[in-house]
Amino acid sequence: MKKRFFAKSFAAVSLAALCAVSVMGCAEGDGQNKQTYTGGVAATVNGVEIQEDTVTAAIEGIREQMGTTDEDSWGQWLAENDYTPESVRQEIIDSYVDQELIKQGSESMDIHADEEEVNQYVESMRSNYDTDEAWAAALEAVGMTEDEYRENIELSLVSQQLRTKVAEGSEEPTEEELLTSAKTYVPSYDGAKKSSHILFDASDEDLAKEVLEKLQAGELDFATAAESYSKDTASAADGGNVGWDKLTSFVTEYTDALNELKKGEISGLVPSSYGIHIIECTDVFEAPEDLTSMDQLPEEFQEAVKAMLTSSNESQAYYAWVEEQREGADIQVNDMPEGLPYYVDMANYQKSEDDTSGLITGTDENGNPVTVDTVEGTTEGDAAAEGDVASSEEGSAEGAEAADQAAEGDAAEGDEAAQGDSGEGDAAAE
Repeated sequence: MKKRFFAKSFAAVSLAALCAVSVMGCAEGDGQNKQTYTGGVAATVNGVEIQEDTVTAAIEGIREQMGTTDEDSWGQWLAENDYTPESVRQEIIDSYVDQELIKQGSESMDIHADEEEVNQYVESMRSNYDTDEAWAAALEAVGMTEDEYRENIELSLVSQQLRTKVAEGSEEPTEEELLTSAKTYVPSYDGAKKSSHILFDASDEDLAKEVLEKLQAGELDFATAAESYSKDTASAADGGNVGWDKLTSFVTEYTDALNELKKGEISGLVPSSYGIHIIECTDVFEAPEDLTSMDQLPEEFQEAVKAMLTSSNESQAYYAWVEEQREGADIQVNDMPEGLPYYVDMANYQKSEDDTSGLITGTDENGNPVTVDTVEGTTEGDAAAEGDVASSEEGSAEGAEAADQAAEGDAAEGDEAAQGDSGEGDAAAE
């Protein structure tokens, strides 16, 4: 089965582009007066209409993001990736259908977004702009109104609650399942380093040197020094511990310095954009050749594997619920009208001979070109739970995922640094 890449790309672009203050819009015109294309209704979901112009605007937006606004580049892109204008339209319609089913399902379960929480997210994003005019311009740049942005946040929050509700019946991973999953990840954990740090302000170099000298002379314990001197209060409370580098993304300067350390060694002064670090490598993990028990892994790795597997199980339950809603819904998709701006005659385009079968080029959540392998036949229910600020999962609710990305981006703005999976070491984690 081909991955619903196009629909996912569309969903990721709209709000993520807003977060990045992208100047490329998802639809032409401002949010108040969206461009009219052909008019009409593309589909209905239990009687609720999905406008054809909404679908068209989404496709035109992703074409702009990919730089395929002219007919030839667009036609060639479709050919190279086994798409047609009809199949692209169907994927976008499917994504809107799923959004509507989520809305309707949430209503039936009396699940609603908390208005105060929605306001917090909106205000958090708005605070990144100096004036109301700049905020309005950012919204207009992606073809949205503030009300539409608010609706996306509401859909995100509702989806999260719905996901939790649906997943209540999912079983906890068994020890056998955990061990099987852990065997997959163990090779990637090999050589992982655990570290602690003491962070000083850039202006406190003299103090940093003094503390370093005492540490090197054995006059001062590292954990005690971290608790006494570190500006990173989150890790200072735990003796400077910022966890394993394989579970947390650190700033480049920190990573480079840690890579040079062996267990028990302390670095010199390591300047970064957050100040001056003194780093201690507290542990190094060597993957066992034969993993027979979860106890062979550090506790943090055990927790990470369990979190990924649990999230995967919950995802499957959630996507199964969405599919059930689809099967029970009255969904009517109308014929594709003529005169659509994204229509091309595919008889004029063919795959190039040097085509890398199964690879398609699109955009990530920041609008950057990416290549995705579709040969494996990944289905909508497949989910690889990723760490850090949130797990980013693929599935039927692509619009909700977009709002998730925006909401999480909002919350992260202005933080001294984004925390890693361990949740420790704000100033060390990138």
